[in-house]
Amino acid sequence: MTIIFLSDFSFVLLSAAIIDHVIGDPRSWLHPTMIMGYLIESGKNWSLACTSKRKYLRLLGILLNLTMVIGSGIVGFLIVKLCDQISSYLAIAISALILASCFATRSLTDAAEEVISKDVSLPQMRQCLAQYVGRDTAGLNRDGIYRALLETIAENTPDGVTAPLFYALLGALIPGIGPVPLSLSYKAASTLDSMIGYKREPYTYIGWFSARLEDYLTWMPCRLTVLTLAVLSRQSKRILAICKRDAPKDPSPNSGWSEAAYAAILNVQLGGINTYQGIQRIKPKLGDDLESISPNTIKRSLMLMRSCFWLWLTGGIALIEFLR
Repeated sequence: MTIIFLSDFSFVLLSAAIIDHVIGDPRSWLHPTMIMGYLIESGKNWSLACTSKRKYLRLLGILLNLTMVIGSGIVGFLIVKLCDQISSYLAIAISALILASCFATRSLTDAAEEVISKDVSLPQMRQCLAQYVGRDTAGLNRDGIYRALLETIAENTPDGVTAPLFYALLGALIPGIGPVPLSLSYKAASTLDSMIGYKREPYTYIGWFSARLEDYLTWMPCRLTVLTLAVLSRQSKRILAICKRDAPKDPSPNSGWSEAAYAAILNVQLGGINTYQGIQRIKPKLGDDLESISPNTIKRSLMLMRSCFWLWLTGGIALIEFLR
């Protein structure tokens, strides 16, 4: 079936993007990551209660990861198929709603704007920021808050915006799959990494596979994101040169590249001392310290993120329609 002038998959992708742009993730709605989070937490607790031996925790971590990643894709596929048996229109609507929950464009925008809106009160800015970042915020000044915000946007552009779209487009191009299953699977991998993909106890062994898999799954979308941002900046050569210079300094194979790209485009420097649960960590400096980070810098970074998303979406839909 074709709706208006687009194929079903293209219409689902466009509808999901519009839903995310207009509505985002209302806190009163049941979000797929809430279900994923509950299952991951339950699986983690059960695994840690079963054994303390390193090799068994590694195996249980792999089992938990594959069950969640593959299972999420299968569940998404079956939900869409079941809805399609009832009505193709219902299948399209449910697909768009599920897919929209995988995109974080609106939620990242809302979070950043909420923190900026508290600019008149530093304690309120810190309290608000603490809802969205993992670092300690109690001792941050305004410069530290703005840097934390920009680093969060830069790091989450691949993880929460372009990578889910990348896998949705990939699924739409594979016959018989569709955009929902692969995007949900990636969302599960990303959620696993954010919950248990740490090097500290008790996650050291149970979470190592989750961290590695998410790194591999994000590698290609992250590089394409950096290239897209460089093109959007109209200074591709300079941006890519700074990324090549600075990104390898970061221990993360992905966030260093996206943060370096944003830093280069916005003429700011990211990295430095961050505190997590009272423990200081020094992140490498990325970019050149040419301008200070301000609310306007944050707004420009959000515009870059949205432009990148919509450029990918437009190009992806054009490719789907061309191949159709």
